[in-house]
Amino acid sequence: MTFTPAPWPRTLRSQEWYGGTSRDNIYHRGWLKNQGYPDDLFDGRPVIGILNTWSDLTPCNGHLRELAEKVKAGVWEAGGFPVEVPVFSASENTFRPTAMMYRNLAAMAVEEVMRAQPIDGAVLLVGCDKTTPSLMMGAASTDIPSIVVTGGPMLNGWFKGERMGSGTALWQMSEDIKAGKMTQEDFLAAEQAMSRSSGTCNTMGTASTMASMAEALGMALSGNAAIPGVDSRRRVMAQMTGRRIVQMVKDDLKPSDIMTKQAFENAIRCNGAIGGSTNAVIHLLALAGRVGVDLTLDDWDRCGRDVPTIVNLMPSGKYLMEEFFYAGGLPVVLKRLSEAGMLHDDALTVSGTTIGEEVAGAQNWNDDVILPVEKALAASGGIAVLRGNLAPNGAVLKPSAASPHLMKHRGRAVVFEDIDDYKARINDDALDIDENCVMVLKNCGPKGYPGMSEVGNMGLPPKVLKKGITDMVRISDARMSGTAYGTVVLHTAPEAAAGGPLAVVRTGDMIELDVEARRIHLDISDDELAARLAAWTPAAPMFTSGYSKLFVDMVEGADTGADFGILKGNRGNEVPRDSH
Repeated sequence: MTFTPAPWPRTLRSQEWYGGTSRDNIYHRGWLKNQGYPDDLFDGRPVIGILNTWSDLTPCNGHLRELAEKVKAGVWEAGGFPVEVPVFSASENTFRPTAMMYRNLAAMAVEEVMRAQPIDGAVLLVGCDKTTPSLMMGAASTDIPSIVVTGGPMLNGWFKGERMGSGTALWQMSEDIKAGKMTQEDFLAAEQAMSRSSGTCNTMGTASTMASMAEALGMALSGNAAIPGVDSRRRVMAQMTGRRIVQMVKDDLKPSDIMTKQAFENAIRCNGAIGGSTNAVIHLLALAGRVGVDLTLDDWDRCGRDVPTIVNLMPSGKYLMEEFFYAGGLPVVLKRLSEAGMLHDDALTVSGTTIGEEVAGAQNWNDDVILPVEKALAASGGIAVLRGNLAPNGAVLKPSAASPHLMKHRGRAVVFEDIDDYKARINDDALDIDENCVMVLKNCGPKGYPGMSEVGNMGLPPKVLKKGITDMVRISDARMSGTAYGTVVLHTAPEAAAGGPLAVVRTGDMIELDVEARRIHLDISDDELAARLAAWTPAAPMFTSGYSKLFVDMVEGADTGADFGILKGNRGNEVPRDSH
């Protein structure tokens, strides 16, 4: 793709606030001068908003204040005027019921911050898994020149000589406790070893996946995704990003120039190659909706189906993000895709060059971390999109994290009506369940468990774990942590709370899963299914006021990104009318 930079110099949108001698100009300019800024900073140079998601309660982003200073240094060096702007920060490890419930709120807030303030360009300073998509969604809606710099992953965790992946180790050890294979004392001792430095999850969880998606989309500088949060090169990346955004403003290089359909197809294929999180499906669908690109679940299946998973990282493999960085990081993966004819090489990036040019010189320094295709973890590792009478609008499964022997399976449903029902019954040895059953969890979708919590990877019952079984087929309308694993069918749409077929599954029904055929089927007649749906009645509203009600009333299905319909589309950055 060719891009023609806009002529420079030209009048920037920030001059609506700061340029001229009117009463309103003096009002805006004069107040900001109480921070000690000299006159010439308001002379038409680019004002760069550093949108910072730092928070003491978002530990993944706890070091972003330091990175913001490096971004500022880069902006100053390039002749810009940096202003740090704190924005809504949603952390999955603290927000209840789930940070996903607040992704749309954060995106809405970011959009309005960008549109309503004198910002010519934005550095999106992100890390935790919801902050990355939410800020990118806000930037896409305003189409102000924007660039992503992530906080980077934590260093490797280690416990008793073994790598410990954040999140992944937690799920494994929790199951080991129930199976009697681990003591509570060891579990508590391992806690400190899981998260031993600043940064996001060190597995290929949703945070690292979304950092990779930002880079694959062309919205971050090449190599950004994998640099550990405490590595000095992360600070260099932040400073170089600050320099680059100033030139992007001068060139008027916008998100809509970069996030094209080809860019999204590159990201989908990249997700398959890295064994990325199923959450990327929802986030990229929502992001495409904001930028005005027609992206569907069918695109996910079409583009990802034949992509081999070549990144040997937990939860699909054995290494962690630190090793991925040392091996060469995402540029190596993108180069492999390019060599296989699976990358749109001419897709534009924030660097002003194409993604093909960016990764042409990438080298792999460890072929046990970034595997040869013939040693791929999964020959077809892209997200599988399943359809059938149980999920007419689609459901997803991550093949690289699933058990091969369960990819084609027929079993008796054991149904949990909601997460409380699951918690109340799962540990009861009297529960009529074995490893051949299919665990079904309802009412945990965007509306049913507002925000669609990460409960889809239901822990197995202790009576099954004690037999040495580590995986069963699980189906729900919920999400799953990107650090989790298993043969788990997620995002079933329409969701149960909206009257989807999942709502009327009964314990004892037979369910068929065939991943190769992309089929998920409830083995009852069409007439029986229709009769059950006709008799179904929705539950009473869970919320009657506040943002929770707004969310439940307005959120759309997982199959289109779980966004609010009123936020879709590029609404631009026209300067609001001044009231002074």
